Amino acid sequence: MGLGVESKLGDSIVTTRLDHAINWGRSYSLWPMVFGTACCGIEFMAVAGSRYDISRFGAEVVRFSPRQADLLIVAGTISYKQAPILKKIYEQMCEPKWVISMGACACSGGFYDNYTTLQGIDEIIPVDEYVAGCPPRPEAVLDAIMRIQEKANDESILKDRIKEYKGILDV
Repeated sequence: MGLGVESKLGDSIVTTRLDHAINWGRSYSLWPMVFGTACCGIEFMAVAGSRYDISRFGAEVVRFSPRQADLLIVAGTISYKQAPILKKIYEQMCEPKWVISMGACACSGGFYDNYTTLQGIDEIIPVDEYVAGCPPRPEAVLDAIMRIQEKANDESILKDRIKEYKGILDV
C-alpha cells in the first residue's frame, strides 16, 4: 500500500529519499490509543506522567479514536466478549499501524486460565511488541515504544507491512 508517487517511479533514488523522510516523520510522531481494561491501564498513566514523560519520544498525543491513532496499546485482560470490539478498533486504525501488548494478561492471559479470558491478543490481531510484567514497569513500555520507532524507521512505503494475518475471529 503505497502513497501513489512510488508506484510510478519504482525503487529509485527519489523513492528512497521519500522513504527516509516519511519514516522519520512516522517514527517520531506516534499517536497511541490505549485500550486499557485493567491495572495495566493505570501503569500506562504513569508512563504518560511527568516522571517518565512519553512525550520525549513523540508519542504524547494520546488519542481515543482509532481513526486518529497509529499505535494501539492493549493494556489489561481481554475477554472473549471484548475480542470482536478490539478487532474492530484495530481494523479502524490508519495504516501503517503498530500494536503493543502490555502486561501478562494481554500477552498470555495472565493467571486467568479459564473459558472467558483470551489467552493472548495475538490470537485476534497481530502484535509488534510484547511488554512483560504484572504490571509492567514504565521503563519497559518506553522501551517497547523505542523498538516500534526503530521498526517504523526501517520500513518501506512500497510494501504492505502486515501480510495476510488469520486470527480466531477471521473467517
